[in-house]
Amino acid sequence: MRFALLCLTFAACSGFAQGPGDPPPILEIVQRPGSLRTPAKPYAEAGAAINVIGMSAVTGLPQEWFLESHFTYASVEDLDRAINAPGAPHPIAEGEPARTLIAAWQPQWSYHPEEAARLFPQARYFNITIYRLANGTEAGFAKLAALRRANLETRNLNRPDIAYEVISGAPSGMYLFVAPIVTLRSADEGTPNTPQYALGLADARAEVNNNTAPADISREHLLFRVEPRLSYVSDDFAAGQEAFWRGK
Repeated sequence: MRFALLCLTFAACSGFAQGPGDPPPILEIVQRPGSLRTPAKPYAEAGAAINVIGMSAVTGLPQEWFLESHFTYASVEDLDRAINAPGAPHPIAEGEPARTLIAAWQPQWSYHPEEAARLFPQARYFNITIYRLANGTEAGFAKLAALRRANLETRNLNRPDIAYEVISGAPSGMYLFVAPIVTLRSADEGTPNTPQYALGLADARAEVNNNTAPADISREHLLFRVEPRLSYVSDDFAAGQEAFWRGK
């Protein structure tokens, strides 16, 4: 039922034109263990009409992720049919175990998502935070996510991200926060102190935490390096960054 409702929601807004500041409402993620750095050539051979960012893990276990940006479920279907057509090569070669997730954008928890989307072509790294929830803790997580966004807003941090709920491919209760990073040097700037007027948010967060067992919500941070050789992006996406995306 939830998947069907999301389909109807995005079908209603599927007519808008994709722009550089439009966060993809649907993110299809292919996860591959190891570090093979195999080019994503089959996307081109399948005539894919989407941007695919290939990344390799900097932290955590060796793995590669492919972020496929979709603006409609028709796009998901078109790519699925093209990739799996008789005789068509698959982005993940046979014998290489992979996992595919479909995630839906959650604008109410994202922090400056339009700015994050504009940074995708310039990003050299991605920080992905994964939340896993136990059954029955969705309401508590929703409050925490809203408080997180409010806290970022009060500090005016230049660290935009896009929040997604995984709706297929994993157990319920999995959320991803995708943050593009132009350079890791930005972390050297430090984090500003919380303004005095925002201290009430910390009290509200503590209240939510007190009503939620620590084991009910887990959080994992992963840092990925963008790999142009693994990626498949349009000329419009690469404009101004050709040396990175199109270089040898």
